[in-house]
Amino acid sequence: MAEVTVKSRILNTLALVPKGQVISYGKLADLAGLPKRARMVSKYLKQAEEPINWHKVVRSDGKIAFPAGSLQAQEQCQRLMAEGIVIRKNKVNMSIYAWQPDIYTLLAKLEY
Repeated sequence: MAEVTVKSRILNTLALVPKGQVISYGKLADLAGLPKRARMVSKYLKQAEEPINWHKVVRSDGKIAFPAGSLQAQEQCQRLMAEGIVIRKNKVNMSIYAWQPDIYTLLAKLEY
């Protein structure tokens, strides 16, 4: 069996986040089998060369991780709104839009 890299675990987990939902850096790290490594997630997202759904990753409180008004924040907000996600004051309501994977996804689709 081929070894699953840290990068592939992060990117494959992110790819499972459905349209119209978001995930925090910390939750993405946890689900990728990398607890307490939110900064590592950020690092790999910045380094990714292939197209990824980076816009689905927000801070744990739902805030856009980029400075308000920056080009990156504007692009992230536009992409999220295109998926039907409401953004207020540079923030996503995590109680509505946070991805909560079901047991099948946890057991069958996540790589550890």
